[in-house]
Amino acid sequence: MRVALFVTCVNDTLYPRTGRAVVRLLERLGVTVDFPAAQSCCGQPHYNSGYRRQAEPLLRRFDAAFAPYDHNVTPSGSCAAMVRDAYPRIGARAAAEGRGGALAAAAARAAPRTYELTEFLVDVLGVTDVGAFFPHAVTYHPACHGLRVLGLKDRPRRLLSRVRGLDLRELPGAEECCGFGGTFAVKNAAVSAAMGADKARAVRATGAGVVCAVDNSCLMHLGGTLQRQGAAVRAVHLAEILASTEEEPFL
Repeated sequence: MRVALFVTCVNDTLYPRTGRAVVRLLERLGVTVDFPAAQSCCGQPHYNSGYRRQAEPLLRRFDAAFAPYDHNVTPSGSCAAMVRDAYPRIGARAAAEGRGGALAAAAARAAPRTYELTEFLVDVLGVTDVGAFFPHAVTYHPACHGLRVLGLKDRPRRLLSRVRGLDLRELPGAEECCGFGGTFAVKNAAVSAAMGADKARAVRATGAGVVCAVDNSCLMHLGGTLQRQGAAVRAVHLAEILASTEEEPFL
């Protein structure tokens, strides 16, 4: 099977290790991974800030870059949600405004073939045991887009539960937002920081040495908050845990 890696802006710029982890993991499972060089931002920052028209060229670019592939895999619940949930709405609005059906057609091509990593592993490849080894106490934060828009449910936890050596700790108030929310953290900094502090305290209460999620944007916010609180807790993307084996530790 050949898939395309949609790495996303945050990972490409700040967390390239996560992209490498996805490639290592999928190749270990027998998947050939391509990286379409024409990919760019999915347009989520524009759309979430109210600039729908400015996101339209990025929808078209995404469709063109990933058109040759049956499956596009991304280590980001929020960016997967942008493609799957927001792209069809952008296309529908353009058509309703009398600007034709091209955007709607592009969205219809892109949305069903784009998967967040854990749903691709569980739903498409049909695996929960990926051969990972990670001998640490870990707690899982279900980031909002994956939880509420994609409906990832227990897929990430099912994968974590099959990692050898991993001690999975329950996170109090797990479904509460960490406070990042993209531009929300900029526009409402005080509220965002307070929400992050609450989530960080919940993470520390588990006694885990690692907090993981399917979005590095949330982990950036949460990891920074934990660091400011003086907590010895690492924020690690789920892909990096799944990529790690006893013979070849990734972390």
